[in-house]
Formats: sequence, structure tokens, C-alpha cells
Amino acid sequence: MNNSLAESNSIREYFDGTAKGYKPLRRQHRYYWQEIFEQCNYFSHETFRVLELGSGGGELVGKIKGIQKAGIEISPELVKIAQANFTQVNFITGDAEEVQAVGEFDLIIISNLIGYSHDIQHLFETVKHYCHDNTKIIVTYYNNLWEPFLKFAEFIGLKERTPIQNWLSHRDIKNILSVSGFDVYRESRKTLVPFNIPLVSWFFNRFLVNLPLINRLALNKFSFARLNRLVERDQVQDKYSVSIVIPARNESGNLRDVLQRIPRFGKFQEVIFIEGNSTDDTWEVIEGIIRDNKTHFRLKSGKQPGKGKYDAVRMGFDMAEGDILMILDADLTVSPEDLPKFYNAIATGTGDFINGTRLVYAMEKQAMRFLNMLGNRFFSAMFSWLLGQHFTDTLCGTKVMFRADYNRLVTNRKFFGDFDPFGDFDLIFGAYKLNLKIVEVPIRYKERKYGTTNISRFRHGLILLKMCVFAARKIKFR
Repeated sequence: MNNSLAESNSIREYFDGTAKGYKPLRRQHRYYWQEIFEQCNYFSHETFRVLELGSGGGELVGKIKGIQKAGIEISPELVKIAQANFTQVNFITGDAEEVQAVGEFDLIIISNLIGYSHDIQHLFETVKHYCHDNTKIIVTYYNNLWEPFLKFAEFIGLKERTPIQNWLSHRDIKNILSVSGFDVYRESRKTLVPFNIPLVSWFFNRFLVNLPLINRLALNKFSFARLNRLVERDQVQDKYSVSIVIPARNESGNLRDVLQRIPRFGKFQEVIFIEGNSTDDTWEVIEGIIRDNKTHFRLKSGKQPGKGKYDAVRMGFDMAEGDILMILDADLTVSPEDLPKFYNAIATGTGDFINGTRLVYAMEKQAMRFLNMLGNRFFSAMFSWLLGQHFTDTLCGTKVMFRADYNRLVTNRKFFGDFDPFGDFDLIFGAYKLNLKIVEVPIRYKERKYGTTNISRFRHGLILLKMCVFAARKIKFR
């Protein structure tokens, strides 16, 4: 008998042995498991097909949001418990390192399983059989800093004894996922106190765990990954259609040559002008552009019913027919010539949500006022902390995502509230909640050549700060 099969049989026997006392044991540690469930459930959706590898008694996959759910568990005895408690879930008895005929899923959870795996790379490569292009993976495991404490807990009887485990750092997990063909795009840590002490656990696990440095001591590690599906640019130049939404308020002087400046890319290009209650002749200019159009662009236009840039963007997105949605501000401080960079980033699979950044390259002298610069730096730092990834700019008007993802974002919009006047925060927070990979594309920010900004630094800044505080409650302190 080879080592892999021997270990597999040993693990099966161990978990079969835990089945007799499974319910009281699970009840004893329900606070710990609830912390993991809440983190995974946060990134699931009612329309998702969800698979859990190493599903145990089925509590996580049984309760998580999803329209179709399945679990693979090596222990026949635990599968019996799971199937009895969660009849709507398809539980399969089998080794997670071997391919099972269960189909493809939108979300795959591997919770505290890799410690028992004989060959973690083989396990991750097996996972690819259950993935489509947009499948997201969540891998949870113990922080390796806790190894001596957990072993001591086993020694004194506070924790059940387990077979010898692999203890891996975030870096180890990321590396194995990478060599297995996955792209790790986010990592997080949760839970400082794994059992319920009234008020104390709440304070440590909702507040202290989110502070820098202290966060590194958290027990549970979460790695978020997706298939590494990068393709060459020449393979996607004509793959996706594109809708470019241009919200315009008092921008007539900037619009006349916009079509000549947008390069050709994608299957087809649709340009949608949304006029926003202008006091100049912006609407007349838009009508003239459409009337005189002799380009390859498919043109549409509309007058927004409400106020604010995001109201205009929403109207444009609702009118859009392209696979990919883009925002191009009518002030043209972001050059239309840069749009192919955004198309290439999303079409090649580099990211799911592409955010422009103005704060990497040097910008023209009058492009951004000093207080605006400070505000942008502040919100970038705030988002980097909130979302657990580096942001250099959150308020660049050019953002790009697939229309299918935007439609899902719309159904989740109420989660973060509906008071963002520009849409930047709403889109970024929404992309995070959808578990999309967010990447930044640097652009050179230009000085406005016509008109004046429609932004009120202090009034709008306070609104955005309010939204950050609200989002912090929904992301960090939930």
C-alpha cells in the first residue's frame, strides 16, 4: 500500500471515529466554526453553485447561500450525518484529492482541509475540474503561528487530538495555489479568540483583529483565488463588445472630437452619451455628434432623470449592450487613447474589475488641486485597509467591468447603501462583495481644458467619508 493510500485510509478512520461524538463536539466549538461560516457566506450569493471539499457534517455548505450545493467528504459516517441534516445538498463520499463527478461551481470552499492532505498541489489541481472561467476559491486554514498553542490545547484536552497536520503560512498556500494554476488575489485573517467570552470575544474579533500587526496574530487565514486564465492580447482583440458610457454635464467644449480619439478595440464599440442637466449646449453638441456620425461606433444618448454622475452612469449602463462596460469622463482628463489598456486588462483575465489610477505617474500642474490630492491619498489609504489590498486611487472616473458582473452588483447594491454621488465607491465596494479581482491601471491625468469641475470638495468629501464609515461596518466590523 503506498503512502498516499495509507494516509487516506488513516484520515478516513479518524473522521469516522469522530462521527459518534460529532454533534456535541461541533456544539462545543460552534463559535469558532461560525466565524468561518460568516466569512465564506459573505462572499457567496443566492444564485451561486457552491462546492465544499472536506464538508464534514455539512454545516458550512448546508447553510451557506446558494442555489445548488454539494459537498465531498472522505468519511462515510460524517456523510450520513450531513445528508440527514441537509437534504437539499448533494453529499458525496470520496477523497477530495480524487475527481468526483459533480459538475462546475461558482464558489469552491476548502475549509481546514489542506492540513490533512497528502499532496496539496494535487488537491488544488483536482479542484480545477470543478471550475469554470469565473469560479472563485476560498481556502481557509489555521495561522501557523498558532501551532504550539493548538498542540498544547490538544495536550490538556481543550481541543480534540488530530492526525499529524501540515502547517502552512499564507506564503506557502499562495505558492502552492500558484504552481497549481491559480491566481491568489486576496488574503485575510480573522478570529483572535476562537471561543465565546461575552463582550471580550466580540471586541477582539470585531475590532482588534482588524488593526495592523495585531491582525497577523489571528487564528484563521483565508486565501481567495481563481483560475490563472491569462491569455495573449492578440487572442482577445475581437472577443468582447464594449460599451463606453460618457456622462457629461456642461462639457460641450470637450465632446466634439471624442470619437476621433477613442481607438478601435473589441468586437464592436458602443458609445453612450448621458447628458446631466447642463446649462450650456452640451445636449445640442451630443445631438450633433450622433447626427453627423460617420464612424464605426454605435451611438446612443440620453438625458439623466436625476442628479449626480452616478445617476448618469447607471442610466448609461442600463442602456448598454456590450459585454464590457467602461466609464469615460467627459472632461477628458483621462485620455480616450488609454482605454485599450483597460480593455486588455479585463479581456486577458488580468482582473475582473479594472480601476484607473491617476496617482502613479506625474500629472499636469493644474490637473488636481492640493486638497483634492490629499483627499485622494486619504481615501486610497482607507480603501487599502478596508479591502485588504493596495489602492493608489479610488476616485479616478475610469472604471471597467463585465456587464454580467455589474448586473449582479445591482442586485447587491442595497448592502452598502445608495448614497454615493459619483459611483466610484459603490462600484469598488460592490466588486469586493462580488469577490472580483480588482486591479489598477495607471494613466496620466490631464489638466481640464474646458469648463469647471462639478465636484464640491468639502460637501462631497463628507459624503464619501460617511460612505467609508458605513462600509467599514459592513466589511471590517461585521
